[in-house]
Amino acid sequence: MMIDYAWLIPVFPIIGFLIISLVPKKWLIWEGGAPYIIGMSTASFVLSILVIIDVLNGHTLTGPDSPRMTWLSAGSFELTFGIWIDQLTAVMLLVVSLVGTLVVIYSVGYMHGEGETKRRYYAEIALFIGVMFGLVLADNFVEMFIFWELVGLCSYLLIGFWKHKPSAASAAKRAFIVTRVGDIMLLSGLIILLRYVGTLDFSELFAEGSLEGSGMSSGMATLSMILLFGGAIGKSAQFPLHEWLPDAMEGPTTVSALIHAATMVKAGVYLVARSYPMLVQTPDALAFIAIIGGITALIAATNALVAVDIKRVLAYSTISQLGYMMLALGAGGLIITGLMHDGGHDGLGAGYSSGIFHMMNHAFFKALLFLAAGSVIHAVGTNDMLKMGGLGKTMKITSITMLIGSLSIAGIPPFSGFWSKDEVLASTFHAFEDAGSYSTVFLILWIMGVATAFMTAFYMFRMWFMTFTGKQRSDAHAHESPVSMTVPLMILASLAAVSGFAFFIGRGFFSFMSDSISSTIGSSVAVEAIHPLESLGEIFTSPLTYASLIVSAVGLFTAYSIYYKGAFSVSRLASGVTGKLQKLLAERYYISWFYDAFAYNIIYGISLVADIFDRYVIDGAINGMAWLSSKSGAFIRRSQTGQVQNYVAAIVIGGCLLLLFLIVFEWGEW
Repeated sequence: MMIDYAWLIPVFPIIGFLIISLVPKKWLIWEGGAPYIIGMSTASFVLSILVIIDVLNGHTLTGPDSPRMTWLSAGSFELTFGIWIDQLTAVMLLVVSLVGTLVVIYSVGYMHGEGETKRRYYAEIALFIGVMFGLVLADNFVEMFIFWELVGLCSYLLIGFWKHKPSAASAAKRAFIVTRVGDIMLLSGLIILLRYVGTLDFSELFAEGSLEGSGMSSGMATLSMILLFGGAIGKSAQFPLHEWLPDAMEGPTTVSALIHAATMVKAGVYLVARSYPMLVQTPDALAFIAIIGGITALIAATNALVAVDIKRVLAYSTISQLGYMMLALGAGGLIITGLMHDGGHDGLGAGYSSGIFHMMNHAFFKALLFLAAGSVIHAVGTNDMLKMGGLGKTMKITSITMLIGSLSIAGIPPFSGFWSKDEVLASTFHAFEDAGSYSTVFLILWIMGVATAFMTAFYMFRMWFMTFTGKQRSDAHAHESPVSMTVPLMILASLAAVSGFAFFIGRGFFSFMSDSISSTIGSSVAVEAIHPLESLGEIFTSPLTYASLIVSAVGLFTAYSIYYKGAFSVSRLASGVTGKLQKLLAERYYISWFYDAFAYNIIYGISLVADIFDRYVIDGAINGMAWLSSKSGAFIRRSQTGQVQNYVAAIVIGGCLLLLFLIVFEWGEW
């Protein structure tokens, strides 16, 4: 079976990285070595598809079946490297391999004019894809954490690719530092698990009741899971560590597509989904995840309403959609814990499956949207939507494919985003019905999710109308992008249109993911496979579906009325209360300002105090001891006269002083 060769999937891109980095320039053939990376990423894609076919046929590599290699052994502790392949891994392999390959092909046209820096670009892209594969295939948290950090390194290098621009260098540093905050929390959570459970291997941590049986208190178990989620807060740009992602748009648009659709930010969602067997043992942690996801979805959507940089609009939409995924995972986990205690099983895997389903669909339509935005930027030379307009006439392929992506993310049927977003909101509402003490919280979260659906449709079509309709506001002679860029757009547009139908193909996506749940959360829980026809009937007879569909349609119509028909002057919003609100949103709720102020006034202030302490206390003490030693040596040196009588006198005086000391303290016998 090809699943036995899955370890080669990350090897191919890493070999491409080594080739690009080490071979002489004359061997790079063309476009900075792009053919090597296209070939290697395609090989990973083909092997990934073969592995996915094996998984679809019921084959997995988990637990004792997973091949392992001992990397470090110290006493009873053994650190191994291995691979873990189940249904969740299969979905991630599809996302990373397909989107990664299309981005590399698209890069040939987009990066054509970059000159000598193309070699560095392709090397870093290859490494980025390779280490993401390594993260997905890891069978223990130590191995995952190593690749987790390498993913952060690659994002730092690529966000700051145009390092001659101060804004790009600053954005790279901000992304690196902010995500390190999350990584520290993740590492802390892993240390707690290692302390109590004694291992970081998935096969042991995912055993039924692993946290309860370790002697860990419920409070400590919850803390460990919240800290684990802290890593996802950083990597997946969740509130309050979300501000780095809009600034990360300073890198090439291809990098943005890869980060948003297949690698960096999806790593946090994958971490939460992979940790599900432990999370279902800590309901409070699941509620926390859902709350953070709901807040993030709403806040980011409001920020996107006023953004005029086309890439920042998409960045905020990514943050918002990631919030949806976290909301679904948290809600679904609470449903599971409730049903585990009640002995039920109906719809058990719905929240988990809807979160992963939305992650897969989002990968396709978000990669499409970013690459379409890159096509626009490539044509007009600016990110500012105020300087675009009328591009649909000259960029028909780009405008149509971006329209498909916008319809999908807005949740308009039959495009893919509709199916997964509807299930996310449905899972949240079901959590309101089944989450016990958290019921009111989930009702509020569902309302927030519906409001976010309205805003998503509005700001996406605000972007599309401002870019492709009306009069052209740019002096650039816009033209359609080359074939190397438009073909990936068409492939991704096709996926954004039809990937939602995976809900109904064969046994259905939810049944497929339910197999993953049933194999990891414990044999005492029966997971019911959701029948596609029953789900289809439920979708189109449920009032929840029409609630989300109506608000999405209203959001689209509102954007159409304002930005296409001109029924309302947007400039009128710039005064009074609406103007202040608009400024609040444009300033991102002053969260970024707060972080900068905190860093300058608090962190920098502490640094100054530490510097003063170092200079005058630490250095002062050491320099003072050196001065004292020098002076003492100079004084003692004067006593070395070379005259015997002086030495005898010193001995006599010393002896007398010693005798006097003994007499005063009554020491010794007389």
